[in-house]
Amino acid sequence: MADTKREIERKYESDESGLPDLTGIAGVASVLDKGVAHLDATYYDTADERLAASSITLRRRTGGTDAGWHLKFPVAPGVRDEIQAPLSDSLPDTLAGLIRSRVRDAELAPVVRLRSARDIRELLDAAGRLLAEVSVDAVRAQRLTGGDGEAQWTEIEVELADGVDPAFLDKVEKRLRKAGVRPSASASKLARALSETGSKSSKSSKPSKSSKSSRSSKAPKSSGGKKAAKKARAAREPVTAGDHVLVYLRAQRDAIVALDPAVRQDLADSVHSMRVATRRMRGTLKSYGGILDRAVTDPIGEELKWLAGELGVDRDREVLTERLTAALDQVPDTLVQGPVAARLSRWASDSHGGARARLIGVLDSERHLALLDTLDALVTDPPLLDAAGKNPAKVIAKAVRKDFGKVAALVEQALELPPGVGRDVAVHEARKKTKRTRYAAEAATPALGTPAQDLVRSMKSLQGLLGDHQDSVMARLALRELSAVAHAAGESAFTYGLLYGREESRAAAVEAELPGFWAGIRDGAAGL
Repeated sequence: MADTKREIERKYESDESGLPDLTGIAGVASVLDKGVAHLDATYYDTADERLAASSITLRRRTGGTDAGWHLKFPVAPGVRDEIQAPLSDSLPDTLAGLIRSRVRDAELAPVVRLRSARDIRELLDAAGRLLAEVSVDAVRAQRLTGGDGEAQWTEIEVELADGVDPAFLDKVEKRLRKAGVRPSASASKLARALSETGSKSSKSSKPSKSSKSSRSSKAPKSSGGKKAAKKARAAREPVTAGDHVLVYLRAQRDAIVALDPAVRQDLADSVHSMRVATRRMRGTLKSYGGILDRAVTDPIGEELKWLAGELGVDRDREVLTERLTAALDQVPDTLVQGPVAARLSRWASDSHGGARARLIGVLDSERHLALLDTLDALVTDPPLLDAAGKNPAKVIAKAVRKDFGKVAALVEQALELPPGVGRDVAVHEARKKTKRTRYAAEAATPALGTPAQDLVRSMKSLQGLLGDHQDSVMARLALRELSAVAHAAGESAFTYGLLYGREESRAAAVEAELPGFWAGIRDGAAGL
């Protein structure tokens, strides 16, 4: 079993190599000397230091009050989430899974050993409540792989206690600065150890060629626009059309990789966010087919579609449950006949456990890990066409206008159809193209500025309206299913029919609003 703790701390250096007087800090009633703890930690990483490149640390530590395995993910400057597991000889499977999207098939090895003598003080308020722990750490670092260097230093660490306002750290820092203590130049002990023992941390999370899995599928090169694209990628800011698209694609690749641990931990909105990143990436590959060779990217798009589908197995039912629960809450008690809420709750939870286990299996699968390798290769050595090296304002604008034209054709087709299944399908297709156009406009915003930003906003609004219609279609399908099950159990189906009718009315309201709504968007996009 692994436990997660939010760690908020600051690190400092002092020429005096000791703690100044901590009395007088606002809110501190007493300072308790807790003695010296001796800590021995071994840090693990891949040979090309993929974890360190992502500011992730994995260690096995003995000594102190929290001996065990510790895995830390960055949240913000000075803030990390630490997942702890009991002490054992080998890395627990739970922690191994949380770094799989980074490590993949590479072997983990001990890279640095840190031995610290920690002199601890606790800052307490008038009620004896712990506010923060302040320690002086005398550190000895030893390189275990990639060199044999050693280093020593002393640092001051201030860690906020659980539930205390982070602003308290400002009060402590004010006192320390008055005593000549300055913030540390290193974000962590590991970062300093890697620097001072002679190892150079990888500048990218990209696996090295020698350590990539044999399954990695490297995107082949395209002959067009290579020289200009290479020059653009070397610049600090995007220059060419291809450069702008690649910036957006890299951001989505990074999101897919970074969200993996959150999905495994079932954190709020993590599945939805990863699904959106896969859709953004897939849509961008299609929208900018004149910049990236679709002979290479279409198969990648199919794998992204597969991943999005797997992520949606549980998510779609979760969204429907929220919609139906909210609708049921609006029904007067006198019109709720039978155990409708209980049946809806069971329907929602029936597949959750199985779906979660299946999703983790997907993230551990060879197919998913191969996709991550392929995405790395795609953004590292993209299959650029001639247009990639051209003026982004022209090339990118042309691609966005083309996508918007497809949305326009589908919306107008839907408006011409009578209410019914045909219109429902047409509205759904328009919604999918709307999302794709929104993502294309997001990628285009740095190059096109305000017109692209305006299109993002209008496509987001249209997506919301069309999405409400599609959710109504899916809600009615679910209500028919629930009604049939309730009827078979001898329960009244009245309330399900009532909810069904209300969903029909919601869809009709969207269809009535759509013509005027679309006219405003169409006219507003005339200057794109």
